[in-house]
Amino acid sequence: MAMENFKQFLFALAAAVSVGFVAIIFVLRWVLYFKEGLAWDGGAAEFNWHPVLTVSGFIFMQGIAIVVYRLPWTWKCSKFMMKLIHAGLNILAFIFAVISLVAVFDFHNSQSIPNMYSLHSWVGLAAVILYSLQLVLGVCIYLIPLTPTNLRAVFMPLHIYSGLFIFTSVIATALMGITEKLIFGLKDPKYKDSPPEATFVNVLGMLIVLFGAVILWIVTRPSWKRPSEQVLLSHPTNGRESDDTKVGITLSQPTDQVDTEGSREARRRSGKLEDSGQAD
Repeated sequence: MAMENFKQFLFALAAAVSVGFVAIIFVLRWVLYFKEGLAWDGGAAEFNWHPVLTVSGFIFMQGIAIVVYRLPWTWKCSKFMMKLIHAGLNILAFIFAVISLVAVFDFHNSQSIPNMYSLHSWVGLAAVILYSLQLVLGVCIYLIPLTPTNLRAVFMPLHIYSGLFIFTSVIATALMGITEKLIFGLKDPKYKDSPPEATFVNVLGMLIVLFGAVILWIVTRPSWKRPSEQVLLSHPTNGRESDDTKVGITLSQPTDQVDTEGSREARRRSGKLEDSGQAD
């Protein structure tokens, strides 16, 4: 099935994945080269798991989970299978987020540092709690066959809004966190003196922002939305180019609108046949 502006979609998707991978490389470079590395010993190396798992899991993996429905080569898969993939990626991202929180609390407790005193910690914990609620409600409403269809339809706008709100909140939290870490961690030279570590991590922050911007761009394009199951079944993938073009046009239209227009066209043709005496 054809997708409108398919080349633009491929470029945006490649840009998002590339920027996301570079951000992961940057955060690993930060903790392995500028910091104490990675360990689980209650020291600073344990804290370093927090930014690594946040960027790789809570940001990158969540972003991929958001756009997984947009991949046109998955449209031949059943909607239920795509729901399982979407939920699986989000659950994995949630596990990464929880481990990153455990690393922070364990580090703070072992170093006698107070917990939950900064805006970064408040917003971050709120994002994790909302994310857990989003997961539970999403699984209960969309993966349990007994859930009424009307409830799924009513909850869908809130589900979409909550997902995008949480994703942007996590990015904002990450930016606050890396800034806070630089201010507290850089002593000589200080953050305001722009040492190499400060510049490097500022670039990391810009990569995170760019990744989020591209993900939001992909997911908010109506023409890149996965068609309904009815449209997919009525337009096989081996159709002619003209048929694909028509399908591309209808991707942004509701299914009932497509059905109504099709019925209207059929009635119009039937009327012409009757008037000309050619109807059976």
